[in-house]
Amino acid sequence: MQQLESLGSLLDELSGERLEGMFGPQLLERLSPLLTLQNRIAAEVARTVRQCELADAAEFDGKASMASWLRGHARMSQSAAIRLVRNGRALEQLPAVAAAAARGAVSAEAVSVIAPAAAPKNVAAAQAQGVDLAEVDAALADAAAAVFDPELRKAVAHYLDRLDPDGPEPDPTEQRSLTWAKHSDGSVTGRLELDAVGGEKAMAAVESIVQANRPAGDLRTRAQQQADAFVQLCDNQLAAGTLPTLRTFKPHVVVTIPLEDLVGSDTGSATADLGFGATISAARARWLACDGNVTRIVIGPQGQPLEQGRSHRVVPPHLWRALTARDQHCVFSGCDAPAHWCEAHHLIHWAHGGDTDLHNLALLCERHHTKVHHGFRIERDESGRWHTYRPDGTEILVLPRITTEPVTTRAG
Repeated sequence: MQQLESLGSLLDELSGERLEGMFGPQLLERLSPLLTLQNRIAAEVARTVRQCELADAAEFDGKASMASWLRGHARMSQSAAIRLVRNGRALEQLPAVAAAAARGAVSAEAVSVIAPAAAPKNVAAAQAQGVDLAEVDAALADAAAAVFDPELRKAVAHYLDRLDPDGPEPDPTEQRSLTWAKHSDGSVTGRLELDAVGGEKAMAAVESIVQANRPAGDLRTRAQQQADAFVQLCDNQLAAGTLPTLRTFKPHVVVTIPLEDLVGSDTGSATADLGFGATISAARARWLACDGNVTRIVIGPQGQPLEQGRSHRVVPPHLWRALTARDQHCVFSGCDAPAHWCEAHHLIHWAHGGDTDLHNLALLCERHHTKVHHGFRIERDESGRWHTYRPDGTEILVLPRITTEPVTTRAG
């Protein structure tokens, strides 16, 4: 325990150092040994967790397993706790990997990648086939210390495939899962797991939209770009009308909002309800209502529906065709998102008396439709050219395209 106290004192000294004002090379010189120490500490933690597991130490605190102890006492997520327990078992089975981790040459993440090779069924399969486990252990330790994460994963996968070359091809549907977690503000967190082929399809579809929509000055992170592309894929499918029906209706986004809030001008946070239970602002509801089916439902004083009017589409198909033929793509300055990614925006909202006519409509992609409903403004001049204005009234100007004309030379 004295060593741990000394280590804690050293960490106190490190955390007390001022990093502000250090130059890049100084910071990198400081960071490299810290990463090595992090790997060494992670290896020692995993080794200790394994010994706790063997000694049934969790029972001392009334826990059934070390994974549950780590969740409760170390405030770890279930996946992190299970991963740490698995790492401890792997280091016990793979002494060369354990030695490399103890030196700081192998990270905890790399140990997690290697861990399946040390699973009991795979160790048994290797022994049955006469595989030299010590040689495999040394090779994995060298790879973990030398190659990047994707190459290490391929090496481990290749080894595991060789253990069972004639095994049954796994059912891809058993390797796929998608779960949603809805939060109090209506936002959603998801977890997606796909087999190799399913993942390739998903990445190809999302990447096609990401690469096709890269406007100049885009400050979105890679994760934000991919999330926007995923939502765009959903928009495209919903707009195509080819999805299976839900309770005799085509799937669609349902928004319920009082009429006075819909026609008003306030943002009205937590005003409108969505079909799956989320609550959004009145401004967001107006944005969704720009181009959709609208149904009037009269609600009685006790909340019971009294009358339901006929549903009608704000922008009918023939007008949509004329709109796409005129605008062709998103009209927001600097954006060329194709028409099938766009929505019809009312320059004067139809709830405020704006006509659903071609002169009062514009094509906007989801990103810029949101911008226009939050301070930006678009106008079409008499010549048919669209202009975009920032919330402060200044116009967003795009540099003209530079064209090079062929130069004709005349011989002497």
